[in-house]
Amino acid sequence: MLVSPTPYSCSKAFSGYPCCHRQWRHQGHCRFVHGYSRSFTVHFAASSLDSCGFVVDFSSLRPLEQQLSQQFDHTFLVNADDPLMEEWKRLDQLGALDLRVMDNVGMEASARLVWSWTNALLLERDGGRTCCWLVEARENTRNAASYHIIPDWFGSSSSGS
Repeated sequence: MLVSPTPYSCSKAFSGYPCCHRQWRHQGHCRFVHGYSRSFTVHFAASSLDSCGFVVDFSSLRPLEQQLSQQFDHTFLVNADDPLMEEWKRLDQLGALDLRVMDNVGMEASARLVWSWTNALLLERDGGRTCCWLVEARENTRNAASYHIIPDWFGSSSSGS
């Protein structure tokens, strides 16, 4: 079990992002277009609490929720090197799908992407007082992947806000 890097931590779950993708290199059934309702649990740590006594004010995460919705809500995710890219682009132009091109559509890479978005938001807003140290990405109740690392800049805030 992973443990927060600080005594102060919290998590927020984001769910309800139905999308589809394919892993074109996979030799089995994952090479076919298939979908899940993705969800993400984002874990936060703080070197100190804010003026309200929070690690992270969840209402301040709306920009992250918007990014998640834009990327994963009723979209078709495809790897940038998919050999059918021109077909996917054509279907997107025809309005048959809402294409999102990613380096890697897998859940592990999706967890890392959400980790990076979250930390960009937190660093800009909190100046190093808070960080995201773990993201769990789920494609269903049985399968999950995670990305966990403490950003190099975490704890650099001297404000203790």
